Amino acid sequence: MEKVDDIIIILGRGRDSNSYVIGDALIDPGSGHDTDYLKASIEEAGMKMEDINKIVNTHCHFDHMGADKQLQDDYGYEIYMHPLDKQTVENKDEQATVAASFGMTVPDLDIKKLNEGDTINGYDVIHTPGHTHGGICLNNQKSLISGDTLFAGGNFGRTDLPTGNSSQMKESIKKIADLDVIQLFPGHGPYAISRVAEQISLALMIASRL
Repeated sequence: MEKVDDIIIILGRGRDSNSYVIGDALIDPGSGHDTDYLKASIEEAGMKMEDINKIVNTHCHFDHMGADKQLQDDYGYEIYMHPLDKQTVENKDEQATVAASFGMTVPDLDIKKLNEGDTINGYDVIHTPGHTHGGICLNNQKSLISGDTLFAGGNFGRTDLPTGNSSQMKESIKKIADLDVIQLFPGHGPYAISRVAEQISLALMIASRL
């Protein structure tokens, strides 16, 4: 567990995504295969699971949201997701959620819609399709929680999975490049708190060749 500004950072283990906590919101709790690690990290940060009220999923892939069902059942968390990815989950699409690759089925979840322009604890929701058609990022004019849209080092999420789209990914990275982002907290791998603009520019250059 690490912390930068108001962001508690829980780096993913195995196939799990990174998780983040901002206020009472848990971003991308992972696949559910290692919730003990998630809970221990949150407690290490001086919080209780009961201090959290909501889950925000940057997209509908199971390495990011497979834990939603357990956490909603155990703690009553509200779950938020972009409407397009919400529909993917409600359709129980095991390919588009990559649930099948985790040996899991898509559960029944009570999901609330999260649209571009909404705000979560001081972070603006930005719709950034490309990895999935309902992918989002969270931005507070300084830090970007980017899901699998953008990674540190100039990399970005794959676009060849169901509902992915390379043209949309390029446009989403352009949208991010127009923001004044100086700290990047991605869905996988290390976060970046220096030379972030250069990394975004590199990603945009690579994406322009898609």
